[in-house]
Amino acid sequence: MKGNTLLIFCTCPDLENAEQIAGHLVDNGLAACVNITAPVSSTYLWRNKRETSEEILLLIKSSRHRYPALEHAIVSLHPYELPEIIAVPVEQGLPGYLQWVDQCTTKNY
Repeated sequence: MKGNTLLIFCTCPDLENAEQIAGHLVDNGLAACVNITAPVSSTYLWRNKRETSEEILLLIKSSRHRYPALEHAIVSLHPYELPEIIAVPVEQGLPGYLQWVDQCTTKNY
C-alpha cells in the first residue's frame, strides 16, 4: 500500500544486539524484513562531546500502523540511553513488495 510502508533506521552497538532486535521485530510481526549491515563508523555529538564508534545499522521495513509498537520494542530491547530510531515514509516501491510488507505486519500477534 502506497504511503503505508516505512523504512526505519536504527543503529546498534554490536551484532548480537542487532540480531536480537531484528529477530524480535520479525517474529512479532512488527517488521517484514530487517537488513543488518556491516559495521559503520558513526561520529556524533553526545553530552557536548564528539564521539566516534563502530555500530551496526538496521534497515527495518514495516508499516505505519505498527510503528508505535515497533518503537516501544526497540526502546525496551536497546542498550542505548537514547537509541536512534528514524522512520522515513516510502513514497514509491514495487507494488508487490509494499503489499508484502503490509501483509507481514498486519497479522494478529
